[in-house]
Amino acid sequence: MPLKFRYLLLFAFLLQAINAQTTRITDRNDIGWYNYFGTFKVANKWSVHTEYQWRRDQTISNPQQSLLRLGANYQASPKLQLRLGYAWIETYAYGDIPLNGFGKTFIEHRSFQMATITDKIWNIDLSHRFMLEQRWVGRFNSAASTSEDEYLFLNRLRYMFRLQIPLAKNPKPKTPYLAVYDEIFLGFGENIGANVFDQNRLGLLLGCNLTSNLKIEAGYLNQIVQFGRNINNQDVYQYNNGLIVNTIFNFDFQKNKETK
Repeated sequence: MPLKFRYLLLFAFLLQAINAQTTRITDRNDIGWYNYFGTFKVANKWSVHTEYQWRRDQTISNPQQSLLRLGANYQASPKLQLRLGYAWIETYAYGDIPLNGFGKTFIEHRSFQMATITDKIWNIDLSHRFMLEQRWVGRFNSAASTSEDEYLFLNRLRYMFRLQIPLAKNPKPKTPYLAVYDEIFLGFGENIGANVFDQNRLGLLLGCNLTSNLKIEAGYLNQIVQFGRNINNQDVYQYNNGLIVNTIFNFDFQKNKETK
């Protein structure tokens, strides 16, 4: 291929990349996510999962989302846990461009199925989490509507990889650790609109087991969200960055029964 032609192709590629960026509408927000996770073991292989996430815009001052999730866990093997559950989500009209086209707060209901595979290499903990969600997202037919007129059904697939490294050569139960994770969300099936790529989350956390039942993690969260709708034929993306704090409880009711 002649050298001039190669330069022409490169120039055309760069123009296309620049044009793709200019046709994208972006909204940037400072967020804070403050989360509770509780697991209660009730049988040899069974446990109950409880979760509440208090998500805020402007770090803490404005509401972003409220998320409540409940589930039943089954420990299929030492390295494989399965979960079946339900989630309730309330999403507020945060940011310069709200997720809802009418700027309204809306409710979402979800059922989900999840599989988590864990492994260990030296002192490094690895996990792969696969989640399938069936979502019923509240939708308004007009600006005059005071409550959701209908619920749009959507499917979504999620995959998260997490790596956790202790901050000591010979870690003990209370040794602090560094954790990094990335999770991608993909929509599929009918009604997904513009967001086959739904969102991506990247987190960097510092954590510590304070007791045998309590763990605290805190750090940085980067969230990229693609809207399910276009504005003036342009894709809309949110770039959210901020603080995440996780409080994690684990209780084994079987041990409590044995000690009585």
